Amino acid sequence: MTATEDDLTSPAISSSRSGRAGDDVDPMRNQRSQHSQHNQDSQGRAGESRFAGWRLSLVTVGLVLAALNLRPAIASLGPLLAEVRQGLGMSGTVAGLLTSVPALCFAAFGGLAPRLARRWGPGAVVLAGMAAVTVGLALRPLAGGTTFFLLASAGALAGIAVSNVLMPVVVKHWFPDRVGSMTGLYSMGLSLGTAGAAALTVPITDALGGDWRKGLGAWAVVGVAAMVPWALVLWGRRKRSTPAGEGAGAAGQHPETFSAEEAGAESLRITRSPTAWALAVFFGLQASAAYIVMGWLPQIFRDAGVPASTAGVMLAVTMGLGVPLSFVLPRIAARMSHQGPLAVVLGVCGLTGYAGLWFAPGAGAWLWAMSLGVANCAFPLVLTMLGMRSRTSAGVVKLSAFAQSTGYLISIPGPLLVGALREYSGGWHLPLVLMTGLMLVQMVMGVLAGRDRCVEDGN
Repeated sequence: MTATEDDLTSPAISSSRSGRAGDDVDPMRNQRSQHSQHNQDSQGRAGESRFAGWRLSLVTVGLVLAALNLRPAIASLGPLLAEVRQGLGMSGTVAGLLTSVPALCFAAFGGLAPRLARRWGPGAVVLAGMAAVTVGLALRPLAGGTTFFLLASAGALAGIAVSNVLMPVVVKHWFPDRVGSMTGLYSMGLSLGTAGAAALTVPITDALGGDWRKGLGAWAVVGVAAMVPWALVLWGRRKRSTPAGEGAGAAGQHPETFSAEEAGAESLRITRSPTAWALAVFFGLQASAAYIVMGWLPQIFRDAGVPASTAGVMLAVTMGLGVPLSFVLPRIAARMSHQGPLAVVLGVCGLTGYAGLWFAPGAGAWLWAMSLGVANCAFPLVLTMLGMRSRTSAGVVKLSAFAQSTGYLISIPGPLLVGALREYSGGWHLPLVLMTGLMLVQMVMGVLAGRDRCVEDGN
């Protein structure tokens, strides 16, 4: 057997060659050498631990800033839609199309996220998504016509779509033992971003001289801020290999990439999973209910005699309830083996709000607004379930992409049908019947999706 270069220079081999194996070995020297090696190993582990903590802190900051950046492109447009239409000569048909573009883009581009994540890693794709959102927000104010404005909006929405899909993956991959709390933090960021954009866009526009272009473009600053932590995470990955045990990865595994075991999720046929379909339908119905509330609730109140300004404040209350509840609800859901009861409770709140709008829309308006605000928290619930219904991060990618893409397609007809039924019937009773039927189906699908099963079961 041929000795290696290290063997040939070791003290034991040298002593053996001179016929004094073990006689010339200095025990104290060996002890000092071992002690030195132990110190180096300890220092290395301490450095790796600090490095891991630094990166996880960056991911946490990146998660929150990304969540804040995922809704202003949509929520900032509504308060300035009249000015945008006038400035661009936009027809009513195109303006109506703008309300459906987000769901269409989420469905179309969200399906690309799994392939991109496998190739580049979730962190890199989220960074690219934040860049696309930022560029789209910055280009919209430069539009001289409707076509350019729609294209810039579509670019921003594409970035939002892939990031939407990957946020549950980021939580599952980096924080596998804190899915509930981190999903709550992310959901709260989404709610803050939505409410903040809706409430602050007009004041920002007024502060910038009343120019709607500046008011919309100002939100690109949030996009720039969201890019910084993800860029640092990826820079740290290139500077140094990830230590064993960091995040959810296997030993020596970068959290940005999937392990060989997770690569087995490629064989997962997500469309054959009843759990995946239940999640997709539940996701779509809760999104449809939320879009109906955002689009039509103020008009329902105004038709009941509530002043326009008060109706707007009520909608703000409805959306604002999602901020604290989005932080608390995922924590509760993560501790439960079956999330179905939570879906039922939220559905009952929705049915209570609909009943109130039927019998006493003006008299109990504040109560109905709050009930529907609680019902809208089905969104953070379904996000939490997406992270719990697969055993691997790669599986969560496929599940999240399927559930969100399919779900957003399901959500498109709801608000349109409510408007059509309102115009056909001249009142809100027929639309409320539709809304009630959709909520009952949503509750059933929430119970099915909340069962303690994974999409890998039965595949």
